[in-house]
Amino acid sequence: MNLYKYPPIADVQNNTVFFANGNFCLAYRVHLPEVYSLSENDFDQLHSSWFQAIKSLPVGTYIHKQDVYLKKAYQAKDLPTKSFLQQATHNYFKGREHLDHQCLLFFSLPKNNKLAGSKYRNPFAALSKAKVDQSNQEWKHFERHVIDVVAYLNQSGKLKVHRMTAQEITAFSKDFWNGFVADYDTDIQIGSNALQLGNQYFQSLVFQHESSFQDELKSSRPHATFTADDFNFYQGFIDGFGLQLYEHHMVNQLLIIEDSKKWQRALEKRIESLKKSANFSSQNVITCEKLEAVLDTIVRDEQSRLVRGQFNVIFWHEHKEHLKEITGKLMAECKQLDIRPYLPSGQALPHYVLNSYFGFTSNFGASDTYVTDLKHALCLWLHTGNYQSDTTGIIFNDRQYNLPVKKDVWDEAKNRIKARNFAIFAPTGEGKSFLANNILRQYFEEQIRLVIIDLGGSYSKFAQLYPKEHLILRFEPGKSLGINPFYCDDGNPSPELLEELSVFLLELTAFDTNSKAQSVTLKNWLRRYYKNSPAPYNMYAFYNFLIHMGEKNVTDEITKSADKETFLDRNRFLHILSEYVGDGIYSYLFQPGKKEYRLEDKRLIIFELDEVRDNKEILAVMLKLIKTAVQRSIWSKREEKGIILFDEFAKQLKFPNVLESVEFYYQAIRKQNGAIGIILQSINQLPHNSTAASILENTQVIYSLRNEKGYEELVSRLKLSSHDHNQLKSITNKLSGKQKYTEVFIKIGRQSNVYRLEVPPEAYAAYLTDGKENEEILRAYRKLGNMEKAITQFLSKPSS
Repeated sequence: MNLYKYPPIADVQNNTVFFANGNFCLAYRVHLPEVYSLSENDFDQLHSSWFQAIKSLPVGTYIHKQDVYLKKAYQAKDLPTKSFLQQATHNYFKGREHLDHQCLLFFSLPKNNKLAGSKYRNPFAALSKAKVDQSNQEWKHFERHVIDVVAYLNQSGKLKVHRMTAQEITAFSKDFWNGFVADYDTDIQIGSNALQLGNQYFQSLVFQHESSFQDELKSSRPHATFTADDFNFYQGFIDGFGLQLYEHHMVNQLLIIEDSKKWQRALEKRIESLKKSANFSSQNVITCEKLEAVLDTIVRDEQSRLVRGQFNVIFWHEHKEHLKEITGKLMAECKQLDIRPYLPSGQALPHYVLNSYFGFTSNFGASDTYVTDLKHALCLWLHTGNYQSDTTGIIFNDRQYNLPVKKDVWDEAKNRIKARNFAIFAPTGEGKSFLANNILRQYFEEQIRLVIIDLGGSYSKFAQLYPKEHLILRFEPGKSLGINPFYCDDGNPSPELLEELSVFLLELTAFDTNSKAQSVTLKNWLRRYYKNSPAPYNMYAFYNFLIHMGEKNVTDEITKSADKETFLDRNRFLHILSEYVGDGIYSYLFQPGKKEYRLEDKRLIIFELDEVRDNKEILAVMLKLIKTAVQRSIWSKREEKGIILFDEFAKQLKFPNVLESVEFYYQAIRKQNGAIGIILQSINQLPHNSTAASILENTQVIYSLRNEKGYEELVSRLKLSSHDHNQLKSITNKLSGKQKYTEVFIKIGRQSNVYRLEVPPEAYAAYLTDGKENEEILRAYRKLGNMEKAITQFLSKPSS
């Protein structure tokens, strides 16, 4: 039949389909939870949600869930390509093969609302070009029932069911009849023992009889790959027919709502007949007892709902011989589940394949379906899909094919989290700095401002890729920090600059920052300095300004009439400040030079504190600069996003005043468009006190790498679920071979899963923090003065 001349679909309006055979259908697309993300309890809850949604549908309703799996090459269309590392990531993953999955859900009302006869049917025989009556009230009543079902499923919290568009429905129909060949139209060829769509050979495995199944089915079972002696990691009962079968295939799960009252009457008659013939055979007695038990269940259990069902797997390959190999994989899965399939051949093969089209399922008859309870049938339901990318976010990799997947760990709309603060947990050597580099680099490329407080030079190499936008502040004896807190290009300082400078100077000179009088006095000095002095403005010039002006010129009328003891003691102020100017022992820190920067001009500011951890004075200066950097780069720019990261947080907690500063940041960040990140080797490095508890409570994005010592304390203090714990235990790394990766547990609010981190060689080189390779790249950078060129040169060398 020419499908252009006699199309199966008569008309499509939105997601409503009118078929040429008289059937009516409503089409939906289902977004399933990510594979590996569900616990045993989650599978049970999903099973219950489907049951509650479907059980009230009218008798004769056909529910057809169709999961289509196609081997495709990754197109990388959603990956940005603006920067050096973005382009490298795009090129690295583009073309990687994976199994693409789409889940479709069809609710159908057949034309005559009766079960078809038990014979093989040509689906095209009943097609008609007659106009479909779209005003049928029965259809409109049916549609209201289906809308209620979809609304219930969407309220379950784990599923998203969306109406398909007319274009999507038409395109899918064409794909089905074209054997999912995208580039050209083809023919269907039916042979004596073969079915071809173009150059693809098709086969099917069918479960259509009660004898196919064991007595008891479950919604889930332990996952053999991830389950170990001390924990169970769960998968769906029939997941082996879904994403785990790496072949072109589709899984059709068909349910037909039956009339329970009709079956009750039929069972009563059958039991009565068996009782009359009980003396003729002991088997009649046994059968009678079984049927009485079934009848008792139907009568007593109000939740019981009888359905007809069919489960089939259709698969195809361009080489007919390969179908045997796929059949072998499926048969092995059947043996593991203790179920017995039917492998159709001859005219039965096209019957099962072609009538699995969503408009032709009414062609299946009594011999093509089994009768069972709805709860039993829903155990043959696929509940998970591929990893899902958010619209925006940080790129990680899925656990199936290591494909890039975006996770929105910022959550602008606050759909999953209220506080976007994050924590990274990993022992030494497991790659926490590598992970942090990957996260922060992508944040930075999304125009998010970063202030990083580091101890070990972990971020300098990544920063050098953006030479004009970063600033690294590290202490080197005798060298200026290159920071001028007094910088003002027009000589008219803003109130914000005066406020920040007064706090910085009062802290630097050990005065009381909470004294309003002292703060006002210092701000008046600063205003007079800027008004009466020429550029350049700096600490040296300010000090000299105060030295050469008498106290009468510095104070104003307001301060003259106040109690002098509340003023700022100018002599004491100058005495302490003298350590940082002229021939003071720390004068080099703020010494004017050719390279002077304003903190607010840089989007990436890194403070390296490793060299000053034992020098209390320099450390105090650096900590004050950090506070100023946070104020100017993040606090004062609320229209821009910003992140403060504390690497090796436990070691920084030993610095004076750090804990108080961090606690302040955590409280204040709520009012800013920002987030705080901390990196710890173990959660036990955080003290058991109210401050640490407050930090953890306000941290809603968790990253954990592998920890051979276990995760019990992490689970306890973060109140993680048992499935979170199982996910953590399942983490494994692959650090050899072509595709190296580490795995990382990520929890965003209540959602969690394990992701992988595989990066292109360019990113790997940029994230290295130690070792011979890192030193070689740094030597090349010092010679070339360009980090991109240094990395490219390093990667172009032949491997030894």
